[in-house]
Amino acid sequence: MLTHNLGYPRIGSKRELKKALEQYWAGKTTQKNLFQVGKKIRQDNWLLQKEANIDLIPSNDFSFYDQVLDMTLLVGAIPERYQELITEEIPITDLYFAMARGYQKGIFDLTAMEMTKWFDTNYHYIVPEFYRDQEFKLFSTKIIDEFYEAKQLGIITKPVLIGPISYLLLGKEKESGFHRIELIKNLLPVYKKIIKQVVGLGAVCIQFDEPFLGLDISPEIKAVYKEVYHEMKAEFPDIKFMITTYFEGVAHHLDVIVNDLQCDILHIDLISNPEQLEVVLEKLPKNIQLSLGVIDGRNIWKNDYHQSLQAISTAIDLRGEDQILIAPSCSLLHVPCDLDLEMKNEELSSEIKQWLSFAKQKLDELSALKQITLYPEDQNAKVSLKYNAACIENRSISELIHNPTVKERVSKLSKKDSSRGSEFPNRKRKQKALLNLPLFPTTTIGSFPQTKEIRKKRSEYKGEIISQSEYTNYIKDEIKKVITIQEKLGLDVLVHGEAERNDMVEYFGEQLNGFAFTKFGWVQSYGSRCVKPPIIYGDVSRKQAMTVFWSTYAQSLTPLPVKGMLTGPVTMLQWSFVRDDQSLSKTCLEIAMAIRDEVQDLEQSGIKIIQIDEPAMREGLPLLKENWSQYLDWAINAFKIASCVVKDQTQIHTHMCYSEFNDIIDHIALMDADVITIECSRSQMELLDVFASFKYPNDIGPGVYDIHSPRIPSPEEIVVLLNKAKQYIPEDQIWVNPDCGLKTRNWQETEKALDAMVAAAKQLRTELLQMV
Repeated sequence: MLTHNLGYPRIGSKRELKKALEQYWAGKTTQKNLFQVGKKIRQDNWLLQKEANIDLIPSNDFSFYDQVLDMTLLVGAIPERYQELITEEIPITDLYFAMARGYQKGIFDLTAMEMTKWFDTNYHYIVPEFYRDQEFKLFSTKIIDEFYEAKQLGIITKPVLIGPISYLLLGKEKESGFHRIELIKNLLPVYKKIIKQVVGLGAVCIQFDEPFLGLDISPEIKAVYKEVYHEMKAEFPDIKFMITTYFEGVAHHLDVIVNDLQCDILHIDLISNPEQLEVVLEKLPKNIQLSLGVIDGRNIWKNDYHQSLQAISTAIDLRGEDQILIAPSCSLLHVPCDLDLEMKNEELSSEIKQWLSFAKQKLDELSALKQITLYPEDQNAKVSLKYNAACIENRSISELIHNPTVKERVSKLSKKDSSRGSEFPNRKRKQKALLNLPLFPTTTIGSFPQTKEIRKKRSEYKGEIISQSEYTNYIKDEIKKVITIQEKLGLDVLVHGEAERNDMVEYFGEQLNGFAFTKFGWVQSYGSRCVKPPIIYGDVSRKQAMTVFWSTYAQSLTPLPVKGMLTGPVTMLQWSFVRDDQSLSKTCLEIAMAIRDEVQDLEQSGIKIIQIDEPAMREGLPLLKENWSQYLDWAINAFKIASCVVKDQTQIHTHMCYSEFNDIIDHIALMDADVITIECSRSQMELLDVFASFKYPNDIGPGVYDIHSPRIPSPEEIVVLLNKAKQYIPEDQIWVNPDCGLKTRNWQETEKALDAMVAAAKQLRTELLQMV
């Protein structure tokens, strides 16, 4: 029985890659230095996996930005607007980053490619762009170079490729009249070239990630799976093809897997769908080895050896040890690097630490499961099993977890608690009279640049280098600066800028019972953007008011309305490492009640507009449509529980970013937020197509410029986007705002972009007046 890993975190245990990337983008380091950082991370990862006795170690799982973008560069699927960057003067690295971030330099002004969520995770990928009859070519040698690099260390790795069908399905057609899957005939020869080159270097097994095999796919796509893998396997009969599926079960596609798919090893995710094991074992041909994803690749809880060993034993009894592999459920990209770094973290209790497992520890768990399975009488195996059982038992009975008061409060919720007092038209009239906002009101999503100085002050305060009063006065000065800048720019609805917040989830989690925090628990969200998700280990409740002090202070500085800024319960749930000992819906309701208390306090303190962000609402949607309704019922109810405690005059906003929700727009409307702001600019307002057929009842702010790119838009292009929006949404329902928060941008970019945005809104107002 072999062990293998699907992928390892690439940011470095202390975010070395993030720091190197941002220095490179700022012109403070060279490409050579950036590459050296990347090489060290790769080699450290390979050696760490070797020391953990992993039998099949992956390569090409490292990326300087995103693995899908890597694939796009590898097969030469470079959109036409970037072709002029393919010169001897401009490094390929800069072409790569231009596709991810945009490029505004000299004569060039190029927009970034679209970004969206990787299935139901908080990882973002760069969406491939496809055109009719598009040609592909082997443009990059990354996968070959990294295989050879590992080979120089004495490690024959398992190269990882996004499978050709999943790669095409991850993209978008950029012209009408064809389906991107039709491009498979042009793409397949490039895949064959890649395989030929890594096989020539000594590869014996290649991992093809095909997560779409867990989704709803058409008979036509199934037929393509058959044709593609038959053709590739016929050309390379001696190389082992491992097809990995994850995030969902494959039982509903076993017909294509069993009868048509030419592979040597099938990997299944037994964390997301443990029920599939029985039917897969029954129907999978004996000539196909089975990889069991028994270690959770998306959460941080210690593996329950007893439970995993039962699955492994069942599989071995039916198929034999040599036909079984064990692995994490998916790439370990989604979990932090190393729990050992938390040993000196006094804020994380020792009791909770013994319940946890990060990427490095998950490799050890994998090795231990193999040892216990193959050598059950070995003394080390017995000790390992006994210690694991004690940790699992400790967590199940710990007094840290359960709070009867929270459970009782949630149980008493009624339908009335999730309803506003009046229908939206009546609320809008009252809000209009109170707020007196112009047509096309301008606002931002919440955060303003988090400068080095702000982060330094926060660190000094947490390290007790400066006093609470000194820190409070510093944040007050930052808020005053942000309010002044917004007034000067001419924004209509202001925010306080969130200088006091480290992260939109972590900040609130720190003020809630039932949450724990790490110091080095970073995971990649996209590019250099890393987040440190809180750990929800127990019942959730609010300790005290969390935002009222800062929001009321900001409002005292201006006659203009200042939004109270909160993170919604679904996003708090999705962007945390959530407890797995009760249903997600129960935990979400507990969080919703805590947010509800804060909403009520903000209203009573005179805040007239409250924004409850839910960027993860679409992200949490189950991958199979048959499970959507159940999720949407409890997720939207949780939002309404959090928001429906206010009077009609109080305006509730929510924000969603990088989430295509056209197929659930009717449910989004049921959230009944007075204003919803959404990401739209990277897609050039494509996300608004749904409004042609669905008459969204409330107000909406389609994002008019991309904050994830340093590129500064012109007023003219924002006007074009707003005019597109006007084709779908009535003028009196449109708000004007960026795509997302401005935390990651610098002040120069921020002020110039917002100035352009406000100018565009004023131009539209002027044009309307001239038409009257």
